Amino acid sequence: MSMEILLIICCLLSYLLGSVSGGIITSKLAKGPDLHTVGSKSTGASNVQRTMGWKYGIITFLIDALKGIAACAVTELITGSHYAALLAGLFCVIGHNWPVFFHFRGGKGVATTGGVMLYCFPLPALLCIALTVAVIVLFKYISVGSMLLVIMFFILSFFFSSGNACVIIWAFILMVMCIARHHANINRLIHGNENKLGSKVHSSGGTHEQ
Repeated sequence: MSMEILLIICCLLSYLLGSVSGGIITSKLAKGPDLHTVGSKSTGASNVQRTMGWKYGIITFLIDALKGIAACAVTELITGSHYAALLAGLFCVIGHNWPVFFHFRGGKGVATTGGVMLYCFPLPALLCIALTVAVIVLFKYISVGSMLLVIMFFILSFFFSSGNACVIIWAFILMVMCIARHHANINRLIHGNENKLGSKVHSSGGTHEQ
């Protein structure tokens, strides 16, 4: 089998893996609400945390991050190429954001993006994650920390990649996807009505954080 066909298969499988929603799995197992009808109607960890509590939010985050790591690791194992792992990770994030199994209604891709970053470039990713956590703790806005994560990673990509255009473009795409998925949060931040960390929602909806 040629490398091109192998790479296509890996990217397709990574997309399908990304389409497996940690939030939906967690909600189903815990007999929680339909995430598409509560809060921000996102299947991501933040909406799970707000509607079901911290425990389930953390479980969801870990599932979504691990699938990003798995997509990259398996692809690199099969192809022997780190660049193939980068591409597979990208497709995994796309799958999370626009999952084929759930009518293309997914999350914002923060946890999965973090997992992909962590596998592909551990040290820069850890630095960005630490900064993200600090910002969220200080300012209580998950959306701000999430966007800062990908912005800082993109900026750092110019340095840790030694100017490698493929890596920089890859980091740029991850950044653009994450920020685009936060368009509603950006609008609320501008108008001063973005919800802060710790606010809750009820099954009928109420807040609009990730």
